[in-house]
Amino acid sequence: MTLNTRSVSAGDALEVLRAGWAAQRQGRLRASYMLHGRPGVGKTEIVRQLADELGAKLFDLRLTMIEPQDLRGLPYYDHENRRMVWYRPEDLPDNPDQPSVLFLDELTAAPPALQPAVYGLLQERRVGPHRLPDSVFVVAAGNMAEDGAVAYEMGTALSDRLVHLHVVAAASDWLKNYAVRAGLHPTVVAFIKTRPDLLETTPAALQRGEVIAATPRSWERVSQILNTEPTRHLRDVLISGTVGEAIAAEFALLADEIAANAQIADLLDAGTSERWALYPASLHGLNAVVFGLIGALESATVDNVVEVMEGIRHLSRHRAEPEFGRIPLAELCTYGFELLIQKALDDGLGKQFLANSAYQSYASDRQAAGLE
Repeated sequence: MTLNTRSVSAGDALEVLRAGWAAQRQGRLRASYMLHGRPGVGKTEIVRQLADELGAKLFDLRLTMIEPQDLRGLPYYDHENRRMVWYRPEDLPDNPDQPSVLFLDELTAAPPALQPAVYGLLQERRVGPHRLPDSVFVVAAGNMAEDGAVAYEMGTALSDRLVHLHVVAAASDWLKNYAVRAGLHPTVVAFIKTRPDLLETTPAALQRGEVIAATPRSWERVSQILNTEPTRHLRDVLISGTVGEAIAAEFALLADEIAANAQIADLLDAGTSERWALYPASLHGLNAVVFGLIGALESATVDNVVEVMEGIRHLSRHRAEPEFGRIPLAELCTYGFELLIQKALDDGLGKQFLANSAYQSYASDRQAAGLE
């Protein structure tokens, strides 16, 4: 069957869930939500981020790993009242004073025998005699058969109990709302900024009959590999086994260029006059500088980080290489500052950031040009 709903980015899906939670708390809407999307697109991260933002306890149930009694509970005989009574399962939230997110993951891969128990949770917010408190927000997630994943067809009895969101990978959204905030390795972030088409390659991999595809989840694993494996040969093997040989080869070329030219520590430590010679003369390298600066931002480095970022727009005046005449330096600087300001505000560094003279010069020039 076709999923006939609008496709949304992970950031938009998170915004919908935030609004759904607010509406539930205000008594205006009580619904259960279903995140559809290819494996690795970030469905689980959306739910985890929501729970973190709300200060809610996350109950993460992988439906492929449980039996019906794990949801309904187990019966015991009440001899005094001569009836069967059900023990409540511990995996379901029951505290009315504790905001909770009940995450029913891998819903479409759950065996059919489990689905009747799930129906009650999604629609009536109960299973057997057990009711979910009003403080519980319910989200499900799963893949579809055409995604190359194990999945059962979703019947109308289940579908009708959900608000459906089709989550797709969008490079701009992933860079802004996840990769930078999660502190992924700047080489990974710079690569996807330059090659957004390689963030998610599942359809092409399926068409070619390939086992490995690049996904947002696999790029996060590449970041972990870069941060933990110092040996070049082993690192290349691991990355090839994560995103595929062809993509890994292209990524390695960029990683080498960045390693040779984008030295963030040197840029931050250098004096103003010495700093100009340290900027890389390529778009790949400058993208890595932008994301490396964001990763390096902390209270002790704010002033130097801002000065290095602000210097990007002036490179053509201080360096003679023709590349700087072809690279959109002003746009790159603006993009970097947008992400840097967001990071500074998230980390409580906004006041220190805005007071920096280099940032004030940048903001003043944009205002004079009518860009603010």
